[in-house]
Amino acid sequence: MATLFVARATGLPLSAGEQIGLLVFMIIASKGAAGVTGAGLATLAAGLQSHRPALVDGVGLIVGIDRFMSEARALTNFAGNAVATVLIGTWVGDFDRSRAEEVLAGRAPFDEATFVDDGGAAPASEADRAPAAAPLAHP
Repeated sequence: MATLFVARATGLPLSAGEQIGLLVFMIIASKGAAGVTGAGLATLAAGLQSHRPALVDGVGLIVGIDRFMSEARALTNFAGNAVATVLIGTWVGDFDRSRAEEVLAGRAPFDEATFVDDGGAAPASEADRAPAAAPLAHP
């Protein structure tokens, strides 16, 4: 979206082919960018530089609102990960829909201590689940 805004604002619109090529590049290049502050701008600049260098100067137009855009990217990333987790869990038969409905409705609290890892890892012992000791006070 930022690319389309920059292209339109600078009077250098992208053709449909350029948009598709840039979209594929950005999907691959932006993996992990949602979790790093400012990575979206760097990814945008890199994508524009590789596909349409004349648009790189327009990145300055969105610097002021990138913080808000970063929050939206993080929210979109979280939602996508949540949906993908449910889809894959359902696909492989490990998703318990009735338990999910109970937890989401607030009728059954989610407790990480009871989560079972089928990957062979031993469950956490009582000592591992105990709260950490209070920090020492400074004199």
